[in-house]
Amino acid sequence: MKLNIVELGNVGYGEALFLQEYIRDLRDCGKVNDTLVLLEHNSVITLGMRGKYSNILANSSILEKENIEIYEVTRGGDVTYHGPGQLVGYLIFNLKDHGSGIRDFVWNVQEVFIRLLRVNYGIEGHRESGLYTGVWVGNEKITAIGLSVKHLLTMHGFAFNINTNLDYYKWINPCGITDRGVTSLEKLTGCKQNFKEVSGIVSDMFCEVFGMEGQKSSGSVNEIFPGFKERILTNAR
Repeated sequence: MKLNIVELGNVGYGEALFLQEYIRDLRDCGKVNDTLVLLEHNSVITLGMRGKYSNILANSSILEKENIEIYEVTRGGDVTYHGPGQLVGYLIFNLKDHGSGIRDFVWNVQEVFIRLLRVNYGIEGHRESGLYTGVWVGNEKITAIGLSVKHLLTMHGFAFNINTNLDYYKWINPCGITDRGVTSLEKLTGCKQNFKEVSGIVSDMFCEVFGMEGQKSSGSVNEIFPGFKERILTNAR
């Protein structure tokens, strides 16, 4: 099976939401293969389906000063943070083609980062049961995972802390969890990482774990998806 791997650089969160829906429609019609979108966001807070505003600790004046928007989204989970230095991956996959349900799919996404950390950095990551979805190193989360599924098509995905400023997590109770922390690859290795290089390792590991052949493309949203701009303009009318 082919996997479209799309590297977009920094993209606004609102635009990325529209893009996911656009790609999901294309996937539903069979016009594109399963797609992994890799990008960064400026600082933003998102609330999943179980999200509670009480888990946002920063008051409105701080968020306004820092120009932080809050988005309510359809993924699973509670509150999370996205920002510079964090690799965000949006997964538009058709579960029907993988012969598995959402639990197995999430297991494989976790396996990508567990294997990546062990093989490339000698770091032992692990899964936790219950509400602790994601990938953990000790009691600290390094990769958050939150998905939505509609007609067996996935959307949303993961947030992998590479060089993320972890101070920003003080604004929230990450994923609604108060008794555990967050970490990053930079913190664990003691040095700043080459973001682009790590992103490439992530995409290669996705292909390995999911048994797929990657087809990479990079550029702006409109260069890679020429029909997307027209879709946005149509929705704005």
